[in-house]
Amino acid sequence: MTMTPGTAPLRILGIESSCDETGVALVELPEGVAGAAAPRLLAHALHSQIDMHQAYGGVVPELASRDHIRRVVPLLRETLAGAGLGLEAVDVVAHTRGPGLAGALLVGTGAACALAMALDRPVLGVHHLEGHLLSPFLSADPPEFPFVALLVSGGHTQLMRVDGVGRYALLGETIDDAAGEAFDKSAKMLGLGYPGGPALARLAEQGHPQAYRLPRPLLRGDLLDFSFAGLKTAVWTQLAKIDAGEDTVGDGHAQERADLAASTQAAIVEVLVAKSLLALKQTGLKRLVVAGGVGANRQLRADLDAQCRRRGVRVHYPELHLCTDNGAMIALAAAMRLQSGQAEARRQYDFDVRPRWDLASV
Repeated sequence: MTMTPGTAPLRILGIESSCDETGVALVELPEGVAGAAAPRLLAHALHSQIDMHQAYGGVVPELASRDHIRRVVPLLRETLAGAGLGLEAVDVVAHTRGPGLAGALLVGTGAACALAMALDRPVLGVHHLEGHLLSPFLSADPPEFPFVALLVSGGHTQLMRVDGVGRYALLGETIDDAAGEAFDKSAKMLGLGYPGGPALARLAEQGHPQAYRLPRPLLRGDLLDFSFAGLKTAVWTQLAKIDAGEDTVGDGHAQERADLAASTQAAIVEVLVAKSLLALKQTGLKRLVVAGGVGANRQLRADLDAQCRRRGVRVHYPELHLCTDNGAMIALAAAMRLQSGQAEARRQYDFDVRPRWDLASV
């Protein structure tokens, strides 16, 4: 049984549990799926597992899954309280079906389907990266189709041409480490702990980005693919020289490590900016969307803003609090899929998850 289209307000509850954040949110289509009004966020709640995983230097899948179980119901209550609504106000329950950690995905998906069945509401599985891709539509400066999208997070670095909801063409992607992995692995080598990306960015503020000339893989030519594994190796090699005292300059190793952090960030950002500009040139589009956790990086935003401004290109980002994984982007993606006719929410409560799932196939 499918959901019947209408013009009455439609409220979509979104549950995200793909990795180490548990997110719940409520998004409303003011005119229902038949209307043209943009979705709006009513309330959301988020719990990050950073403190729990810090002791292990990274995400432990079993611990992540168990924590999602503990958090999802309290976050649901918090979201509904924030919206001033009860469970009866929920019209559709959306959840992250993939990609992500299988056990973590099963928690959110199972909770969503159980809740939907208890409420006799339809349910809809959402692609995690589509949530990131569409998340800027909840910002104060939402984009318009078509645009080039830079999806850059812990495990993904992709460039896509986006002509509408569900109309995605892959332009380029990483062939090894993603940009977020390059941040995290470099930070771990520098002894900065977990999560590494934000810690490296903070240390980089004290360093000189031209102190070390690190490689910019695949930067020449017309390819839109990325490669960051060589950069990771170069950071390791340079760090070994610093620790051996071969390159001691200035005020010692502390400054050299800050310089290496700044140089690493500069290399990653330069590649991301250059590839994004090349994608815009090849497609002829004048609008860029940047989404995913790495999209919160200040240097990346500053450099993209400056370069795109010179070229007359508009850049759109999610709100900073929606850059990491969250339930709002899942509810939004579900709302936009329903509104565009790209998906139907159904009262079918048997489920599976897709830990590996190509966005271009959605």
